[in-house]
Amino acid sequence: MNTRTTAAALAASALFALTACSSSSDDEADTKPKASASEQDLTREQKDDAAKSAGLPPEPTGEKRQQLLDALAKAAPDVVKYEDDAIDAARNQCMSINGGGGKLDWTASQRFTYEDVTTTEAQGKAINEALRSSGFCNV
Repeated sequence: MNTRTTAAALAASALFALTACSSSSDDEADTKPKASASEQDLTREQKDDAAKSAGLPPEPTGEKRQQLLDALAKAAPDVVKYEDDAIDAARNQCMSINGGGGKLDWTASQRFTYEDVTTTEAQGKAINEALRSSGFCNV
C-alpha cells in the first residue's frame, strides 16, 4: 500500500470515528446548518455584489424573465417546460461561462436536464449561444 492510500484510509477511519461518536438523538434538532455571524450581517446589496463578482446574474423578473425563457425555448424547446428550473440553470450556467469554465456545452446539457427533460450536448451549445447573444450573462 502506498503512502497516499494509507493516509487516505487513516483519514477516512478517523472521520468515521468522529462522526460516529458525535451523533446522538438529542443532537438531531441541531443538525441544520446555521448561517455564520458574517453571513447574517451582510446586506442585500453586499450579497448581490458577491453574486455579481462570482458571475451570477440576478434572477430576472417580468419582461427580462420572458425574454430569457423565449431565448432558451428557441435553443432547446423542452428546457422551459419547468420555467423556474430553466431560470436557475441559466443563472448557474452563466457563472460557468463568466468564470471561463471548460466543457461548457456538456455542462449546459447536464444543467438543463431535469425531471423528464433531457438536454443533449448540441442543445447545450445552442443554449450557451443563446445566453451569450441575449446578454443575460453580462453582469
